[in-house]
Amino acid sequence: MGFRKGALEGLEVTQNFWRGKRVFITGHTGFKGSWLCAWLLRLGADVSGYALPPATFPSLFEALKLRGAMKSVEADIADLATLAAAVRSARPDIVFHLAAQALVYEGYRHPLDTYRTNALGTAHLLEVIRACPEARAAVIVTSDKCYDLGANRERYAEEDALGGRDPYSSSKACAEVITAAYGASFFLQRTNGHAQAVIASARAGNVLGGGDWSPHRLVPDAIAAFQKGLALCVRSPKSIRPWQYVLDPLRGYLLLAQHLAEGGAEYAKAWNFGPPESHEISVETLVDMLVETWGKTARWEFIPALLGFHESAALRLDSKRAGKLLDWAPRLDVGEAIKQTAGWYREYAAGGKAGALVDRSLYDYECAGVT
Repeated sequence: MGFRKGALEGLEVTQNFWRGKRVFITGHTGFKGSWLCAWLLRLGADVSGYALPPATFPSLFEALKLRGAMKSVEADIADLATLAAAVRSARPDIVFHLAAQALVYEGYRHPLDTYRTNALGTAHLLEVIRACPEARAAVIVTSDKCYDLGANRERYAEEDALGGRDPYSSSKACAEVITAAYGASFFLQRTNGHAQAVIASARAGNVLGGGDWSPHRLVPDAIAAFQKGLALCVRSPKSIRPWQYVLDPLRGYLLLAQHLAEGGAEYAKAWNFGPPESHEISVETLVDMLVETWGKTARWEFIPALLGFHESAALRLDSKRAGKLLDWAPRLDVGEAIKQTAGWYREYAAGGKAGALVDRSLYDYECAGVT
């Protein structure tokens, strides 16, 4: 796919660490998974992936031609035998778990499949990692929606109670509990002379970036409507969401993996990677910014939700731990994230190549971290 190797050394996420590392990513055919694969390939890692086939057409995974740039196994995370065989073949140093049923809406439609994928799938991967002596670190990605919002916190920190009033949110809370239980029971120990991997969980919110075509997500739905000259239908314009550029939480995952792999048992805990207060805007505000960025053909209208399912009105993360211990903070403000996202889709629709667009985005993002 022709990614340029990272030209800038001395960044927190460095080629010096990732070059030659064997990395195993579940959910690599998804939106965030595809961006993560592209970044790791750029850094010189040996990347393997395990996921279901891409769920959308187009998909970023296909547009980037990632199947030809990495080892890819397309199978269900609930298929324990196939997953174990894939991990044994990859012999990973680092594991990122992104495979998930990732939509609240689909959780209501298919609750058992959601629990099967998000809870049991996480347990399957952790069980397989136990038998992988090469694995040094694993980052288990869940969601900001794993918290018990009944506490009515201004911001939710990693030690706050887990919960969820819908199948998706509660399935992510289950994944967190499973990760913590496996960590306490089986990891940070020595088995047959081998040190077990160090594991941690990572929680982030809604992301913006080019290449997401998933239905029932605000930005992909907006882009699809704008391209067709239709009005975007918005059901919860006053809801507050922690919007951030896709590369910001991914950078957090990479930094966390580096610290875990370098023997940092103190990093084996849960981590929030959420945006600052300035990024926490309403759905209405974000859509208005998208409309302004896209141009005169874009518009939206309020359509009250007809399905009657519960969706949290406000959700804010406390990410002080990541800021203090990982020196992590988002690099792009929400306005720039929207500009970058809309520009990506515009160029792609005009015939731009996804590989070139992603490569440029990664380079620009790396440069944004140089002071």
